Amino acid sequence: MQAMSADTERALRLRLMRDFPYYAQAALRIRSKSGAIVPLVLNAAQRYLHGRLEAQKTQTGMVRALILKGRQQGCSTYVGGRFYHRTTHGRGIRTFILTHGNDATQNLFEMVQRFHEHNLPELKPSVGTSNRKELIFSALDSGYRVGTAGSQDVGRSSTVQLFHGSEVAFWPNAEKHAAGVMQAIPSEPGTEIILESTANGMGNFYHRKWQQAERGEDAFQAIFVPWYWQDEYAAPVREDFSLSEEEAEYQAAYGLTLEQMAWRREKVRELGDLLFKQEYPANPAEAFQVTGTNSFIKPELVLRARKTTPGRSYGAVVAGFDPAQIEDAGDRDAFVFRQGLTLFGLEYHRMGFAEKLGFLTRKLEAGVPRIDMLFIDFGGGGHELASMLIERGFGGRVRVVNFGAAASEPQKYANRRAEMWDRCRAWLADDDAPACIPDDDALHADLVAPGFKYDSRTRLQLESKDDIRARGLASPDGGDAMVLTFAEPVYREHVVGSARNRAKTDYKVL
Repeated sequence: MQAMSADTERALRLRLMRDFPYYAQAALRIRSKSGAIVPLVLNAAQRYLHGRLEAQKTQTGMVRALILKGRQQGCSTYVGGRFYHRTTHGRGIRTFILTHGNDATQNLFEMVQRFHEHNLPELKPSVGTSNRKELIFSALDSGYRVGTAGSQDVGRSSTVQLFHGSEVAFWPNAEKHAAGVMQAIPSEPGTEIILESTANGMGNFYHRKWQQAERGEDAFQAIFVPWYWQDEYAAPVREDFSLSEEEAEYQAAYGLTLEQMAWRREKVRELGDLLFKQEYPANPAEAFQVTGTNSFIKPELVLRARKTTPGRSYGAVVAGFDPAQIEDAGDRDAFVFRQGLTLFGLEYHRMGFAEKLGFLTRKLEAGVPRIDMLFIDFGGGGHELASMLIERGFGGRVRVVNFGAAASEPQKYANRRAEMWDRCRAWLADDDAPACIPDDDALHADLVAPGFKYDSRTRLQLESKDDIRARGLASPDGGDAMVLTFAEPVYREHVVGSARNRAKTDYKVL
């Protein structure tokens, strides 16, 4: 630091301690992709991560985050810099880094050592121990340890305040590591657990943890970083370059430039469509796609509906309620409205029977929006709920639906569930009347979860919930609530002048 007044120096040191983006640019050095040693200037993905983590820290006093991202977006670098900043600005801070392989462990630890080597002399604490697995700042009683997720007992021995799990989807023995390492981190203010990874299929520890975070089932927040935030993910556009219909829809959905689309095309050609989505996802549902699963509702239809701007809706207001199966701890109650081309008001809850009854009673009593028909799934106590709501005077506005019952078109569908899901798919696929649904990752995952086949009578048969769970996916509660709004046509009667008219919400929806 140049010579300055005592007050100016104190103000600068205070900013360096409190303002990590400023500190990173001033004090931290990284090796760029070209090999040069340059200041750590946070990119778009890193700034977004910083905002999300700081907001959680302000709200809860701790950080518990799960980060899903594409290749080489700087997330590990950001976490490394964040933890170096905290470790060298506090006393008694123990930081542990666990990666999926020896090379990754060495690379992340070398990054920390590079931070220290190039740090400003005035900010660099003295080192007591430095070897391949430890970096201890003796005067602060703070420091680092690193490990590789090979041994089942790694990370169990000591208390840790800051934990960075890198490429968690690729850890062997992931459940045991999580049970061991995370037990070493107290639920105290100032502690941080950050787990980051690219996707590696469904059903593994990381995917299950992501589902829990996405659905708000534990203290972890789900943070997704799309590939197109990287400025370098762009390529020159040739004069004869033109987009296919699928590419044009993709570009419009995410607001991408032609240069980004040219880069994407080259990567898809190199990796194939499925692997590109896993390695460079644009949304979480893409990241977790796996070969061999043929989604009944195509992700492209869901994406289009997520990005459609809601317009004015007409017709009856229909609600769907999918009550949780009481014996299934991972199931949730899901509720949603649909009017015309717009789905809205999606809610998830975990409620006892009395709470469900009170919740639905309040929804039916509300005047805005006034529910013309509420469809309730038969299972999970739905039949009893419907009976009690009818007793309370809502008989003309409540229907119970048995997903396993015969379809109204039994020659086409194996059961009513397949029929309703097909009506929902057709609603989403209508190019002339684009549907609008909440821009919600969990709903997106629900809608693309079920696979399908045709039975011996060539009737559509949807993958069962048990089979979906066996693939490591959560029960598609929000999707089931949505398709319940397609159980049957609903009419709303209203008076205009002296004439009585009927406005209908049909499967196509007016």
